[in-house]
Amino acid sequence: MSWQPEIDELEMRKRLAEQMGGPEKLQRQHDAGRLNARERIAALADPGSFHELGQIAGFAQYDASGQVAAFQPSNFLFGRARIDGRPVVLTADDFTVRGGAADAAIHRKLVEAEKLASEYRLPLIRLIEGTGGGGSVKTLESMGHTYVPELPGWETMVDNLSAVPVVALGLGPVAGLGAGRMVMSHYSLLVDGLSQMFVAGPPVVAAIGEKRTKEELGGASIHAGNGAVDDIAASEAHAFALLRSFLSYLPSNVHELAERVPSGDDPNRREEGLIEAIPRNLRQLYKIRPIVEAVVDQGSFFEIGRNWGRAVVTGFARLDGWPVAVIASDPMTLGGLWSADTARKVERFVDLAETFHLPVVHLVDNPGFMIGRKAEEEATIRWGSRALTAIYQATVPWVAVILRKAYGMAGSAHANTSRFRWRMAWPSGDWGSLPIEGGLEAAYKSDLEKADDPAARLAEIKGRLDKVRSPLRTAERFGIEEIIDPRETRAHLCEFANLAQRALSPGRRSFGYRP
Repeated sequence: MSWQPEIDELEMRKRLAEQMGGPEKLQRQHDAGRLNARERIAALADPGSFHELGQIAGFAQYDASGQVAAFQPSNFLFGRARIDGRPVVLTADDFTVRGGAADAAIHRKLVEAEKLASEYRLPLIRLIEGTGGGGSVKTLESMGHTYVPELPGWETMVDNLSAVPVVALGLGPVAGLGAGRMVMSHYSLLVDGLSQMFVAGPPVVAAIGEKRTKEELGGASIHAGNGAVDDIAASEAHAFALLRSFLSYLPSNVHELAERVPSGDDPNRREEGLIEAIPRNLRQLYKIRPIVEAVVDQGSFFEIGRNWGRAVVTGFARLDGWPVAVIASDPMTLGGLWSADTARKVERFVDLAETFHLPVVHLVDNPGFMIGRKAEEEATIRWGSRALTAIYQATVPWVAVILRKAYGMAGSAHANTSRFRWRMAWPSGDWGSLPIEGGLEAAYKSDLEKADDPAARLAEIKGRLDKVRSPLRTAERFGIEEIIDPRETRAHLCEFANLAQRALSPGRRSFGYRP
């Protein structure tokens, strides 16, 4: 006697699972402009590569003869897959089954997905769309009891942040535990107009007297602007493309190093426009992104967190094919001053580079920390000191290029100067404990008061000090290691990227990554 009857029942149960929430719920998902969980997996994974685990897990009802009368599949799907040939663990929430509520997911599936990524050192992808952890209040009545909250598998989620790349895409409304799973990642995004994220959704918030739409409460622009997520995608297809780009710069786990790819870009390429990229007028602003794009491999810059902490630009790029982490001051926002959120952005990004062994390229134009009442209320010095601590704890190779300003405590965050100072400056470099302009009149107050023509006297003093502040004077005393022609910056950085590989060691860093 064969086992064909059991195989037939297995296939029947698979068909039931593939029906997901049923035709009506699937149609509602499409009417909202969103793919369903299985369509998302098919769109993201390499064709034919997804191998689902626990496909027939769910909640069945049986008739008197013991046959399946009804079946509600688990709304958490996971399995092994490949993305651009790289093995990953791929998970997806099914919103068509009870709105993605976690109590319909079977918690052990989520835990096993995290464990698979951890033990086999695989990147973990979360496609998130769900209403939270415990379902509705009705669930408690059907259970007949309540429970003390706990988070199954959270300890593995914490550990994974220090071991493998974790990416979370919010592809619809995300609340409660789903929001927690979103931010427990190295890279996260929401789809503009389709995705929102909140600790609790509008119906719950209304109970405390605040009436908001989903967009007003937790739209993509809100969370990309406050740093809760890293990016905004224009569509689900765009979200999948951003995910692929992010992963392409990282190793599959911390026990490996990121791979070099052929760049086809001459490492000695000169960008003639860089000789005049920095205005001579210190008050005149300039755009930093064209400078970044000019010195890295063409088309390789992948910006992360564009909409928050905007006084710095952060992202991945390649130099002569090698992946690097880029931090660049942006004088177009606050003149490049570090606010509290800018410091938090730097801290998190440096930790990301350290976790996955990416050399850091820092393009510096930092006039200092923000000052004033608002800066004090935001505890700027606290967050600035944390960013400095992250920089001083980092062990990855680090190169600093001072483009213009480096002032005060924040200016010292250009590098950990207790290490070898792979550091250079453009001729536009301008540094010190504070800008000369800010203290000039106070320092020479008595001289100016005695002068017949204070304005002329002030101009004379300024002229003398302008000669003193020349970066060439600093280099004369080896206070800066190198002054370079801006047009040669790429060649210097490519040499750094190549030699940096000799200083990289795979493995876990000394302390864990925090989201």
